[in-house]
Amino acid sequence: MIDGIAQGIATALEPINLAMVLVGCVVGTAIGMIPGLGPITAIALMIPLTYELHPASALILMAGVYYGAVFGGSTSSILLNAPGEASSVATMFDGHPLARRGEAGKALAIAAYASFAGGTVAAVLLLVAAPALAAVALTFHSPDYFAIAVLALGSVSAFAGRSQLTKGAMMAVVGLMLATVGQDVASDVPRFTFGTLELLDGIDFLLLAMAIFALSEALLGVLRPELGPRDALAPPRLASLRLTRRETRDILPVMGRSSVLGFLVGVLPGAGATLASFLAYAMERALAPAAKRAEFGHGSLRGLAAPETASGAASTGAFVPLLTLGVPGSGTTAVILAALLSYGVQPGPRLVLDRPDVFWSVIVSMYVGNIVLLALNLPAIPWLARVLLVPRRLLVPLIVFFSVAGVYVTTLAAFDIAILVALALAATVLRLLDYPMPPLVLAFVLGPMMEENLRRSVILYDGTFAFLWQRPVPVVVTILLVAIVGWRVRVAAIRDR
Repeated sequence: MIDGIAQGIATALEPINLAMVLVGCVVGTAIGMIPGLGPITAIALMIPLTYELHPASALILMAGVYYGAVFGGSTSSILLNAPGEASSVATMFDGHPLARRGEAGKALAIAAYASFAGGTVAAVLLLVAAPALAAVALTFHSPDYFAIAVLALGSVSAFAGRSQLTKGAMMAVVGLMLATVGQDVASDVPRFTFGTLELLDGIDFLLLAMAIFALSEALLGVLRPELGPRDALAPPRLASLRLTRRETRDILPVMGRSSVLGFLVGVLPGAGATLASFLAYAMERALAPAAKRAEFGHGSLRGLAAPETASGAASTGAFVPLLTLGVPGSGTTAVILAALLSYGVQPGPRLVLDRPDVFWSVIVSMYVGNIVLLALNLPAIPWLARVLLVPRRLLVPLIVFFSVAGVYVTTLAAFDIAILVALALAATVLRLLDYPMPPLVLAFVLGPMMEENLRRSVILYDGTFAFLWQRPVPVVVTILLVAIVGWRVRVAAIRDR
């Protein structure tokens, strides 16, 4: 292992590979900032350029594009309330309120520090424990994945503010309903498509996120200006990156917990950075004191640091199943897997023995890439924050343009524009009625995962739900879920009384 690490350091620090890290981070960050595009698009654009490269250099480039795009997605989420990519949706919950009250520079700085912390911790864990964690990931079966999804959905109470538990649960049900639209994976039967061919593939997640956050934000800016994008704020506050000593002490433990959680979720095949960011946000809100918990959704520093740290760590953790098992943990790593196979490199248990230069150099380059991302983006924050100096009469049309263009570039279907507008109108009405949107997004993300693993679990246990009490993970999750919901109902009852 020590020899492999030494070889990986030597390979990663070669001039060509350092250049690949730099190019990957720059390209990934730029594409991630564009609403609607994400790491899959960025990597797909890079693949034709990598055929003449050494496999280690090509993988280093694509890894840099991957976590660069994840990092860049937070910028448009914070400034425009438009997610650059899926894992940055949770960043909007507190990042955009911070920007609206004139602290865009601080919000972008926290996002940069948090992403760096998550990526650094995850790179160290990946370096030390990748083979062991891959073995642990293999012990998880469908009942365990279903239980984890139910626990995450049960954390909907974490997103619902005071006296909003019922509204949050209703929004979660709506999210699950939207997740069932499309062709059934198991039976190929169309569900809730109303005879429309365009709905056979279901509703795209980024389309939903752009509709209920970005486009509805623009509509709110027209209907109720105090809820939408504000006019120009004070430039010095926008560009300020300074964190007080108290704020630093407040978010450091959050970064530590979210790094470990994000990495572990990223290791699980099929989980990914999106789920990790939501789970970290829910966990920190549940752990926060009452005074700090009230700040979530209104510009909490903890609420911004948690999902950003977790998504950065999960992006690195996703390489554990890819490199050690040959199993892609997300759509992005599936594209990377296809590229590796085209280079003649077979990921799996023997990769660390057959191609140690590829295995260890990628891991080492991830830490180098996180340093590059921090060095590139911190100086640019004052300029990025000036986006909010654009007057509202110009900013609202820009948000509409990026929302529509981002969805169309992703799907190339005019029908999706109609769905985008319809969902945005519905989301605007619900936001005016004070219904929380995050539970809907969380349920939509978890819906397919819950359904697929529930079906497998029932089949494995002869058509019964015996897996709920015959496996340890579902039992523990059930106990935790009952405790969380019971505690939340009790607190609500005490407040009402």
